Amino acid sequence: MREALAQARLALAAGEVPVGAVVVRDGAVIGRGHNHPVGAHDPTAHAEIQALREAAAHLGNYRLDGCELFVTLEPCAMCSGAMLHARVQRVVYGAPDPKTGVAGSVLDLFAESRLNHQTQVQGGVLAEDCSALLSDFFRQRRQEARAIAQPLRDDALRTPEARFQDLPGYPWAPRYLNDLPALAGLRMHYLDEGPRDAPITWLCLHGNPSWSYVYRRMIPVFLGAGGRVVAPDLPGFGRSDKPKRESAHGFGWHRQVLLEFAQRLDLRNVVLVVQDWGGLLGLTLPMAEPDRYRGLLVMNTTLGTGDAPLSPGFLAWREMCAKNPNFDVARLFARGNPQMSAAECAAYDAPFPDAGHRAALRAFPPMVPDRPDADGAALSREAREFLRTQWAGRSFMAVGAMDPVLGVHVMEALRAQIRGCPEPMLLPQAGHFVQEHGEAVAREAVGYFHP
Repeated sequence: MREALAQARLALAAGEVPVGAVVVRDGAVIGRGHNHPVGAHDPTAHAEIQALREAAAHLGNYRLDGCELFVTLEPCAMCSGAMLHARVQRVVYGAPDPKTGVAGSVLDLFAESRLNHQTQVQGGVLAEDCSALLSDFFRQRRQEARAIAQPLRDDALRTPEARFQDLPGYPWAPRYLNDLPALAGLRMHYLDEGPRDAPITWLCLHGNPSWSYVYRRMIPVFLGAGGRVVAPDLPGFGRSDKPKRESAHGFGWHRQVLLEFAQRLDLRNVVLVVQDWGGLLGLTLPMAEPDRYRGLLVMNTTLGTGDAPLSPGFLAWREMCAKNPNFDVARLFARGNPQMSAAECAAYDAPFPDAGHRAALRAFPPMVPDRPDADGAALSREAREFLRTQWAGRSFMAVGAMDPVLGVHVMEALRAQIRGCPEPMLLPQAGHFVQEHGEAVAREAVGYFHP
């Protein structure tokens, strides 16, 4: 049953109802399966059916005489019929299913004496563990449904969902929350993929004017190594609600949202993945809760300490944004990333259908602390001291050499401020948005951080 629970967690990681099954013969597992009807667009892709198929292929016979099937949830009529047809010797299930279970809950198909094969049934094995996995899944779904249905605040905008349809390379299901105190009812979007008990949680923080889409090339690598990936959209970006007023945005507020977000999801064993504003904000988080963080993956970013001049490249970027507040986001990405398709570039513009949705894009360039008393400057100086003297985790740095804003010189200065940070991985063809070359970075990081 523990093998079946491991399969159920794979279903959970894929956004499916967490049910897992294994087929055993002579003490050896010969078939495994987990729920996959949503992803496969297949109403028959239940965990038991998947496991039966694999076992039959292993034996070269659709009859599974002498086999036992272990499943985390009482089987439905379809799966029970398949087990009887396959002549499975015994079925063992974990949690009862009072709505569709046919091993005694709704009816008992296995007790039907008129059928030409009788299969033994045992229920309640590791029932609490199996039930807890299902309860947590449906509780999360109810919370997300409430968040999706929440009325929009009068002082905010919400990008229409149609803008996010069929984005290339971004297949993950949206998740939402709105119960963080700092959000005060705003809806915040995030991705959360992979097992909750993964050895590493990769917390991926984007910058301006990007959103969680920027991590689409890195997420599959992290998931393939068995990790969990959490990638939020900051308020004002991506699928998150967008305050109408530029004054709604502030360094301290966005940092507080991220602190509460990590607490709300109770993220542990975190490798903090940051770039641009993801680093300006994110690098101030570990000092508040150092036990949550085990590593830093740092790409073209800086600390806004307010006591050092900002780079000429950043000042030029700030000036451009001030003169052209409605700059073309898609064109910006195309200019710095010629390898990207037109559809990929357009995806970055999806959250911002008009000027009203772009308050964060206008607010963020002036928000970078440029004097000692600026919002966030004191926090950033504290973070610099923490990272220089107290940081006990591992660090990995990747630098896009073609970045005119936060390039090699800025990153070398930042590396000197992070205790134990080794020589960076240099990407000669990468610009500011290093994540667009992220597969190679993610593979190196997986090898560096995984136990």
